Amino acid sequence: MIRLTLIEARELAESILLHNGFNLAHAQAVAATVIAGERDGCASHGLYRILGCVNSLRAGKVSADAEPRVIDQAPSIVRVDAGGGFSQLAFQAGLPLLEEKTRANGIAALAINHCVHFSALWVEIEQLTAAGLVALACNPSHAWVAPAGGREPVFGTNPIAFGWPRAGQDPFVFDFATSAIARGDIELHRRAGKAIPEGWGVDAEGRPSTDASVVLDGGAMLTFGGHKGSALAAMVELIAGPLIGDLTSAESQAYDAGSKSSPYHGELIIALDPRRFLREATEEHLARAEVLFQGIEGQGARLPSQRRYAARARSVVEGVQIPEALYNDLKVLLT
Repeated sequence: MIRLTLIEARELAESILLHNGFNLAHAQAVAATVIAGERDGCASHGLYRILGCVNSLRAGKVSADAEPRVIDQAPSIVRVDAGGGFSQLAFQAGLPLLEEKTRANGIAALAINHCVHFSALWVEIEQLTAAGLVALACNPSHAWVAPAGGREPVFGTNPIAFGWPRAGQDPFVFDFATSAIARGDIELHRRAGKAIPEGWGVDAEGRPSTDASVVLDGGAMLTFGGHKGSALAAMVELIAGPLIGDLTSAESQAYDAGSKSSPYHGELIIALDPRRFLREATEEHLARAEVLFQGIEGQGARLPSQRRYAARARSVVEGVQIPEALYNDLKVLLT
């Protein structure tokens, strides 16, 4: 394992992206996201993702210098055209207007179009909870996941993330794929030569498989919770696809044309302002939410993201560790 400080990790990520042709704005935005993943103990969304970013650029599937275009669509709707760039810069561009509309109307939505997306959603959600807003985000990806009862990939991993602000404490945040596991986790198992647990995927005939390569190459991933995860995955396809005028996971896969680049699609973020909903009763009802959290933790159960927050605190002091093989693969991208 190779240990890096957070500063060293960020400098490594930025230098690779700049060396390979991304402009400074994209390099900084993407690096911040992958370092957040590595810092929070989520290796599947950490420095490993830099490999895919460079591959996507070399395949001509992402713009290295796109400038997001913010569109004031309606009183409660912001649209950002990412112009074929990564989603991070588009989110940054649309965030100020999304916050403004949410505070004015109580609820607002940000639709990001024509973006390349590889990242965890909690990074964006936490920016909204830091502003005191409740937030929900989702997006399709590539068609890698079979619907419940099927064997052919139709859905993406289709993550859903939610955040609730908490005064003086880390926010309540969850961010999970509607597939049984994030695709990056299966890819990391393949890199490490490890079998995957049953229930993560099937082979081309629909038979359960614990071979990561079989699932990734010709097989299909599975949804979590059977038909329940399948229904949620379909919901994400609809509200972050046709509803905002962007691609489904199957259409993103077709656009990829075998290049194995990051997915190309849209993203939907919805923000709600508790103070516009509750006015003078805001503190009273936010306190009731804390009773709910106490009821969960009081019996020894864990709130979502607690492990991430603990890893974050450690990483600030100790830095992060990545496999030597990954470090070497990253360094090659600087030659």
